Amino acid sequence: MWSLKSWPFSRPPGEKLRAYAGWCNAVEGNTTFYATPARQTVTTWAEQTAPDFRLIPKIPKRITHELRMQGAEEELRSFLDAIEPLGPRAAALWIQLPGSFGPADTAVLSRFLRSLPAHFRYAVEVRHPDFFADPRGLERVLAEHGAEWVPFDTVAFFDSPPTSDAERDAWLKKPRMPRRDTALTDRPILRYLGRDDPARTVAGWQPWVATVAGWLREGRSPTVFVHTPDNADAPELARRFHAEVRAQVPELPPLPDPAPLPVPDEPLTLF
Repeated sequence: MWSLKSWPFSRPPGEKLRAYAGWCNAVEGNTTFYATPARQTVTTWAEQTAPDFRLIPKIPKRITHELRMQGAEEELRSFLDAIEPLGPRAAALWIQLPGSFGPADTAVLSRFLRSLPAHFRYAVEVRHPDFFADPRGLERVLAEHGAEWVPFDTVAFFDSPPTSDAERDAWLKKPRMPRRDTALTDRPILRYLGRDDPARTVAGWQPWVATVAGWLREGRSPTVFVHTPDNADAPELARRFHAEVRAQVPELPPLPDPAPLPVPDEPLTLF
């Protein structure tokens, strides 16, 4: 997402991604999971971001969840045509799979990856617990196709019971996922879910600061997405995570300097 009322920047609808790109240099393309966007809409996304901005669109759930990557040729063609205007901004295509998709289905994933155009990178998020109990089969398939495994770390979130409405809602909806810190490619992707209390979010991500710093020292170029149940502090937290990693890897380029907020008009008074 790149728009939330509580975030510290506000722009007209057609400028919200541009404002977000002044705070962070990557975003999940979560909207594409629910429906393939119009090509013109994607063109406006490209116009609001620099060529090196990373937008990682999710392949629509119609393909991954409903058709389970079989008989989805027409839907896939429509999606690939729609996102073409992103050009290099499409840092990878995100294949998020349902929790019911288990190791017995790995051959289906392999065939699907084989059918995809080679000029994109691909990243796969799985949620079935058996993949984590024995990751070797999935790792083998992903390595064969040069695809990355996207971990969704919810350990810190489920460490203790929820304390807010947003946390209670997320408690029922988010998967309980283990921490996995093995990168398969030079472009690892991480999703981290913290708490609505920023201090607890920061405490929970400390293992990742060291891991991401290590990836950078190995010459990898990771992308990290920081979530909280209400996402109110997500932009500031993302910048804080980046700063903590940069303290360990000083050569990491800085994030963009946010544009100053527009000065509001003088308020009307009675006197």
